[in-house]
Amino acid sequence: MPASRDEIEANLREIKQAIRSAAGRAGRDPAGVELVAAAKTVPPEPIRWVVEAGVRSIGHNYVRELRASQDALPDLDARWHYIGALQGGTAHQVADAADVVQTVGGERAARRLAGRAARSGRVLDVLIEVDFTGAGGGRAAPPPPPPPGTADLLTALGGVRLRGLMTIPPVTPTAEEARPWFVRLRELRDRIRRTYPDVLELSMGMSLDYQVAIEEGATMVRIGTALFGPRAG
Repeated sequence: MPASRDEIEANLREIKQAIRSAAGRAGRDPAGVELVAAAKTVPPEPIRWVVEAGVRSIGHNYVRELRASQDALPDLDARWHYIGALQGGTAHQVADAADVVQTVGGERAARRLAGRAARSGRVLDVLIEVDFTGAGGGRAAPPPPPPPGTADLLTALGGVRLRGLMTIPPVTPTAEEARPWFVRLRELRDRIRRTYPDVLELSMGMSLDYQVAIEEGATMVRIGTALFGPRAG
């Protein structure tokens, strides 16, 4: 059974408290951590509930679900994040629908995304997806090229604005064992910032490990099941 509004709002309060606690342990301001509600398979009404409760960033893995949510919630004051694998065949659709694209990797998809946005008069905030495993992180998309080269490409294109890096760590038995991957992403971001000072964001951490990610510098955490409850199907 889908979670009720009361259950989702209670989950949100717990998540916000956990964010405050993790930020406090790291000596950080919790206001520097953006909660992206990962709404894969989530119907429109719960998305409305979390936005009305103060969450402004909604993430979708599939462009068809992103567009369906927008169509069902045309009055929603939300910032739409695309957090699924970005592919050349659908990059133009993502460019039309998303405000933020967290999963830029391959050159073909990046060029199609940027070209469509530029022709539409849009500028999308984008993050480079970094796959440390060399195996696509278990995703369908192939591993991206080395991030510094991707950063050079994205900063040369119109229609996009490079804002940071994103990663999905390998599945680990405990949240603590994901820490080294978060450290590596932060270190990579810091190296890229020497050339591109506006590359600030670190999107890392999901329902099971977001507190560790915050301790290591996450500025965005993508939380789905801990907020909305188990996914349908």
